[in-house]
Amino acid sequence: MKFGKNLEEFESLGDDHISTSANTPMRNDAFKLSNAEKIDIIKDDVRHIMETLGLDLTDDSLNGTPNRVAKMFVNEIFGGLNPDKKPKPSTFENKYKYGEMLVEKNITLYSTCEHHLLPIVGKAHVAYISNGTVVGLSKMNRIVDYYAKRPQVQERLTIQIVKELQEVLNTQDVACVIDAKHLCVNSRGIRDIESSTVTSEFGGKFKDKTVRREFLDYIKLDTAF
Repeated sequence: MKFGKNLEEFESLGDDHISTSANTPMRNDAFKLSNAEKIDIIKDDVRHIMETLGLDLTDDSLNGTPNRVAKMFVNEIFGGLNPDKKPKPSTFENKYKYGEMLVEKNITLYSTCEHHLLPIVGKAHVAYISNGTVVGLSKMNRIVDYYAKRPQVQERLTIQIVKELQEVLNTQDVACVIDAKHLCVNSRGIRDIESSTVTSEFGGKFKDKTVRREFLDYIKLDTAF
């Protein structure tokens, strides 16, 4: 997709949360540099930004900020870009023949809006119906955390969580709802501190309205999907 050079056009794209695909946009050489090399480069970039803003980096409070931010970007809030950090879910045979819905709700979610690099904070609710395989409960949280720790749009994040669990569990019967606040809306622009964004992805049996309603009742979300 090609865009013009008009700044207002780019700004409107960010506000409208347009995304190019369900995959995080990555260059082919994304992992050519080591984490240490990335930190060194980002550190210099952050220092340049701060100096451009007029900050005095000789001050004790600011002197270590470029290095702290660089390490945070690479090792923490964008750590989900590194496939080596992808969780290896423990799956088990469903020996107890549990055939009903399993719901993991209120999973705390911290992500970063890819349009303004501001936080996204909220809750993810995930469910699946086993077709013979179950997954360790904490692994569902880890999958949410892994895909959240990268520059994101909420729609893509929701889809990525569902697709990953569908692959892990070998079933289409997976659903995810995310309810989150975007600081790009809450703290800048319109500065609406009350609004939140809800996204959903329903696979397999969850496309049935009755099954979907059961899931939404479990998570107490009064939303018409």
